[in-house]
Amino acid sequence: MTTFQPAATGKLTKIFSLIKQALKGGNHDFTVGSIRRAVLLLAIPMMLEMVMESVFALVDLFFVGHLQNSTYAIQTVSLTESVLAIIYSLAIGLSMAATAVVARRVGEHDTVAASKAGMQTITIALIINLIIGVLGFYYAPQILAFMKADPETIREGTAFTRIMMGETIIIVLLFLINGIFRGAGNAAIAMRSLWLANIANIILCPLCINVFGLGLTGAAVATTIGRGTGVCYQLYHLFKGKGTLKVRLSYMRPHWEQIKAILKIAIPGIIQFIIASCSFIFLARIVAGASGAVGSAGYQTALRLLMFFLLPAWGMSNAAATLVGQNLGAKQFERAEESVFKTMRYNVMYMACVTILSLVASGYLSAFFTNNAEVKHISAIALRIMSLGFVFYGIAMVMMSAFNGAGDTWATTKLNFIGFWLFQVTLAYILANTFKWGSTGVFIAIPIAYIFISLASYWLFKRGNWKKVKV
Repeated sequence: MTTFQPAATGKLTKIFSLIKQALKGGNHDFTVGSIRRAVLLLAIPMMLEMVMESVFALVDLFFVGHLQNSTYAIQTVSLTESVLAIIYSLAIGLSMAATAVVARRVGEHDTVAASKAGMQTITIALIINLIIGVLGFYYAPQILAFMKADPETIREGTAFTRIMMGETIIIVLLFLINGIFRGAGNAAIAMRSLWLANIANIILCPLCINVFGLGLTGAAVATTIGRGTGVCYQLYHLFKGKGTLKVRLSYMRPHWEQIKAILKIAIPGIIQFIIASCSFIFLARIVAGASGAVGSAGYQTALRLLMFFLLPAWGMSNAAATLVGQNLGAKQFERAEESVFKTMRYNVMYMACVTILSLVASGYLSAFFTNNAEVKHISAIALRIMSLGFVFYGIAMVMMSAFNGAGDTWATTKLNFIGFWLFQVTLAYILANTFKWGSTGVFIAIPIAYIFISLASYWLFKRGNWKKVKV
């Protein structure tokens, strides 16, 4: 007993010290030292960052779910978020390229090139999103109509959709700049920017919706201000110049060769997430056509819960992207591969726990976001069925993050196209319409697709072509 207690105390002290260091952040060289420690230093803040990103949608869903016309409000938020998933795809694709290039340059110990690459991705984002924001704002009613929204939903939700589509540049910058910090190995700043943005959103949401009487539109106002606050925090630290990156405004002047190299990684990265996002948009249309506004609200509520659980796993898998990028830059190929398997082990453990929670408590989780008994019932069924594929998708996420961190974004793009469109969408359509299973057929197709994608991604990873990609 006397020898056990000091050993246990010492182990706990080390764990708390590691957590404290991970949350504090700083500059770390992940090409040397313990791989387990490197994974945790990156994964802890990245998981918390993604938890905060998922909270955005859930906070909006919670408050609008208790409005008088909650069914139409939920449908507006959910369908708008489904369309915004395309914007998220753009943001993630650009952030993925930024992480891959910045991490590779940091691994090569060329911090000036890393800083220039990060700023060039911001230039690309600004140019693209000026166009998208204007078009999204103007065509908001048509966007809701395309998503099969009910006439009342279009009437009540157009202002909400206009604001959310107009703020796309803020969404993209929030993702993108965090990708730059992750590539540099400082995931804590990325985490804190999302915490700050969410605190602002949580405070402003009830004020704008209820106190100021803006209703559904107030949720969009609060979210925009919250995300904008997070971007301001990011820009402050980016230009502060105390970390690995030393950026200047002059680095934003277009450098076409560098932009071409970044887009070579970013375009397939954007496509891969557009493929995944559009597949879920198509699934949402199948559910809306089969079950109407109530079925759509139930499915979208379950989908928000699904993303709440998956985003932390995605955050953990992002650790693999940074570790692969930096270690490939340092020519340490075996260490890069070992980092991926360490990350995958932790992700599987997390997803197994989430699966159990979803199976046991799906009814309680759904009830938290809606007072409508029918919506709650459909949401609970959807969450139970979809959770059966969580562990497999946890494996796939790590593998695909490794490909992206290596700059092999085409591998993940092909996986997403085959897995989500040729497999998931096709199967969902057949089960829902040919077999007449309705929305339940859609729910069943999702975990089956996860299993397929995980097996295919593992096979591609073991082939090792990702180690040969030049960035």
